[in-house]
Amino acid sequence: MMKNGESEVNMEVKNETSIQEFILEVFPAIQHLGNLLFLVHLLAYLASIVGNMVIIIITWADHRLQTPMYVLLSTFSFCECCFITTVIPKLLSIFLSGRQTISFSACLTQAFFSFFLGAIIFFLMAVMSLDRYLAICKPLHYAYIMNLKVSFLLISLCYSLSFILITCLVLKVSQLLFCGPNIISHFFCDLIALIHLSCSDTRSFEIYLFFVTSFVILLSLIVTIIAYSNIVVTVLRLPSAKERQKAFSTCSSHLIVLSLMYGSCVFIYLKPKQVNRLDSNREAALVNTVVTPLLNPVIYTLRNKQVHQALRDTLSRVRL
Repeated sequence: MMKNGESEVNMEVKNETSIQEFILEVFPAIQHLGNLLFLVHLLAYLASIVGNMVIIIITWADHRLQTPMYVLLSTFSFCECCFITTVIPKLLSIFLSGRQTISFSACLTQAFFSFFLGAIIFFLMAVMSLDRYLAICKPLHYAYIMNLKVSFLLISLCYSLSFILITCLVLKVSQLLFCGPNIISHFFCDLIALIHLSCSDTRSFEIYLFFVTSFVILLSLIVTIIAYSNIVVTVLRLPSAKERQKAFSTCSSHLIVLSLMYGSCVFIYLKPKQVNRLDSNREAALVNTVVTPLLNPVIYTLRNKQVHQALRDTLSRVRL
């Protein structure tokens, strides 16, 4: 049995070696291009925020857009804004100042919100796919099945389920011991990169992380695939070639964004061995933090006449 003195010494060693801050490696190969990287990411960030905020504002300013589809879309845009805000501002400060350190508590906070909001976004994409399926494949039953009350209930479910799963995940990380090194091979506090720095036994955590990410991504992906498969079948049955072309044009643009998001996340999180591929994870994560938030407002509103009309009406009211 361990003596009390030995136990106290071990506890002191743990306290002394437990690190209090991490260093975000960001992009070491092109770190010398800090000013250029700052400008590129700043413009992408501002464009994403403005584009998504426009969707949110016109949805709630125009009563014609206060329907389940646009409520889901505005919630999706809000989560996108929050998601990139958890990552990009810190990245911008690193490019500008060169200070790459982040405290342990700030790192866990960033990890929690990035995973929490990311999970909500995936669940919302599944719900939005179902909404489109009902609108296109079951138009006569749509108003009965999907209304504002149901849409708010589904949004609440997305938030609640994500909060429970990610809170348990981050609490497990907070119990790990980190005693060096403290360099995170990423541009934000990604949990995969973080756990590789732990000197605790992380096998059970890695299993739980794999389970949570698999559940979130695969559940959303399966629902989305089923919904869009039925949409494609329904579109192919349309009598007018012009209607088919228009429907496929809209669906194809949606599928491009979905493919980018699901493809990058499957590549990052749904592989059993992560240790030797952290660099590729970093590049793939850029798709979700920079590319898709920039594309989403364009993809979901570019061909939407209702949104165009609502935007014109809102701007005309502002001028008056």
